[in-house]
Amino acid sequence: MRVVSLLFCTFFLFGNLFAQKSKFMTPFEKTPNTTSTYQEAIRFYEKLAKEYDQLQVNEVGMTDSGHPLHEVVLSTDGDFDPVSLKEKGRMILFINNAIHPGEPCGVDASMMLIRDYLEMKNKGSQLQHIVIVVIPIYNIGGALNRNSVTRANQNGPLSYGFRGNAKNLDLNRDFIKCDSRNAQTFNQLFTKWNPDVFVDNHTSNGADYQYTMTLIATQHSKMDPTLAGYMNDKMLPKLYKEMANRKWEMTPYVFSREKPDDGIAAFMDSPRYSSGYAALFNCISFMPETHMFKPFEDRVKSTYAFLDIMIGTMQDQRAVLQVARKEAIANTKSKIYFPFNWELDQTQSEKISFKGYEAGYKKSEVTGKDRLFYDRNKPFTKDIPYLRHYKSKITATRPMAYIIPQGYHEVIDRLKWNGVKLERLSEDINMQVDLYRIQDFKTSETAYEGHYLHRNIEVDTLKQIEWPFYEGDYVVFTNQSTNRYIVETLEPQASDSYFAWNFFDGILMQKEYFSSYVFEDLAAEYLKTNPDLKAKLETKKMADPKFADNARAQLDFIYRNTDHYERTHRVYPVARFVYDFRLPIEK
Repeated sequence: MRVVSLLFCTFFLFGNLFAQKSKFMTPFEKTPNTTSTYQEAIRFYEKLAKEYDQLQVNEVGMTDSGHPLHEVVLSTDGDFDPVSLKEKGRMILFINNAIHPGEPCGVDASMMLIRDYLEMKNKGSQLQHIVIVVIPIYNIGGALNRNSVTRANQNGPLSYGFRGNAKNLDLNRDFIKCDSRNAQTFNQLFTKWNPDVFVDNHTSNGADYQYTMTLIATQHSKMDPTLAGYMNDKMLPKLYKEMANRKWEMTPYVFSREKPDDGIAAFMDSPRYSSGYAALFNCISFMPETHMFKPFEDRVKSTYAFLDIMIGTMQDQRAVLQVARKEAIANTKSKIYFPFNWELDQTQSEKISFKGYEAGYKKSEVTGKDRLFYDRNKPFTKDIPYLRHYKSKITATRPMAYIIPQGYHEVIDRLKWNGVKLERLSEDINMQVDLYRIQDFKTSETAYEGHYLHRNIEVDTLKQIEWPFYEGDYVVFTNQSTNRYIVETLEPQASDSYFAWNFFDGILMQKEYFSSYVFEDLAAEYLKTNPDLKAKLETKKMADPKFADNARAQLDFIYRNTDHYERTHRVYPVARFVYDFRLPIEK
């Protein structure tokens, strides 16, 4: 009888626990090869929020899908105000999921993580100094476009979303240009929370190897040295060690040449990508990349482990993390030289231990040509080259301020969304400023994420040019914590500048020109009264036979050296204010 009673009590106890948990069971836990739909994820968090006062679910802005973006905030003391939380010394962990909805590990891992931190007291105690902000599903349009075929190389789940959003944009190229409502909302949400650590969950394509998870960390070469030193020396070693302890050993993201054993390189996360964008604001960022061939269940569990370990790491290292970030922000405000346009430094390499599979070549059954394959019956562990250092190709000197004509409202809006403080001129004024003239650039021949991106941009600096500005034009003083964002978007040579993304293309086309038969007489008169110009023309004709045989080209040469040639052609309209002069600013 006692055995029966004991069995009954045991069943009753565990039955109640299961019943309590089943109230908040995720679709993944019920069927491990299943990921939550957008509607299921939002309903899950809303039910949790009704049960727990420590959780808040908010609609924070619109997306291209017509559905709002949600933020889920877990704050143990029920304070959900970012300003108040920062004053209390709380750190912010910001988690983004389903930027590529075919890579949904973070969706399900985050749902379980938030629930567990609410239900389990031993976990909740880890949040004494941390607030978690989660975007349940960022690319809602892609999540609604659910299918089972577009991730041809991936092992599960049974169905998933599509990479492109409702405008068929890859949102992990949109953080600077903000063509999507998703990114416009995200910029403002990220600015609101100003997180200390940002995690954007992904699944990789590419080589085969033994790891379930690889990791892209913020590219340390372009970080503030204080923050980079902390990340490299303290945070990353703990993350790698703890993941190994939980049987989810990681390696750096496998950005390889032909195959991993030839060597891998650190990923260059320029600002168009989530981690590169976050780094502009001295936020340490990570892209966990679970491996496409591993079972979906393992991919979700390893993502859960990484997020859980991240929380513990932030808790344990909070003092040094906060100091490092505070110093980095202070340095950004006062920094004079800003490097950008990074390239891999081939002269610096190190060895790391890597667990892969032997790669070889065999005849393709499809093409009859040699094809690469990985033999999982031949695993190996060996040291391989790892190139993780980058060097900048260009360095810009920070001006005292940038002045932006008010007509460029799309640029102004993006600066505002990202927390840049803007002033406005209170009157019309002519000022001595430095301006860039765009000398040369290359443009993509095919569309890239809705743009024909400019690259290899070369400029000449027009120094101390008197230029007109008008009441209401915008002034961006460069004494701000957002200086990296300001410089890397407003310096036209930068790879993700607003010029590179076509926001200033109007200056590249002349608006006024001449008729040859009319300008002939004017040109002749100019040459008579300007012997220096005549000498330049003759020199160019001698040096260039094609030019000497082209009458229109010669007239154009003369035209460009007269007052008739429009002053604004190819002159980048964002002025660099570098002189000690008090600007008339609206009060």
